[in-house]
Amino acid sequence: MHKIVKIILVVLGAIGAILWFQLPSTDVPATEAINNGSMNFMFIITYLLLGIAIAASVLFGLMNLLTSKGALKKTLIGVGGLLVVVIISYALANGTDVNLEEMAKKGVPTTESTVKTIGMGLNVFFILTIIAVGAMLWSGVKKMISK
Repeated sequence: MHKIVKIILVVLGAIGAILWFQLPSTDVPATEAINNGSMNFMFIITYLLLGIAIAASVLFGLMNLLTSKGALKKTLIGVGGLLVVVIISYALANGTDVNLEEMAKKGVPTTESTVKTIGMGLNVFFILTIIAVGAMLWSGVKKMISK
């Protein structure tokens, strides 16, 4: 399996190198360069490799999750913690922070629900940032004390 992957990567690399030399020069207008077959094929290869990478990441992540004894428990604790943060953030969010009429006058039609959802997202970011900084500080203080 490992040899097959290497062969595929070498072939795709060679195709990419060939296509690289067939790209239009900088003198070609952008409208013509967009319709270049070499460029389109390079994008197709990129999307293909990105899809393979995403599928492999998800597949191997799920395999590791199901085969490791403590991994599933740790994952569920992490997802549960994130869910708690989202619920707390939604409860703290206020949908009346913005004057909806002023936003509509500026051409940005919005609702109270949209404002509350945006507030929730900001609260999640702030809470997770505080947790991350606190964890780094805790780790640093713990290392300083133990030495």
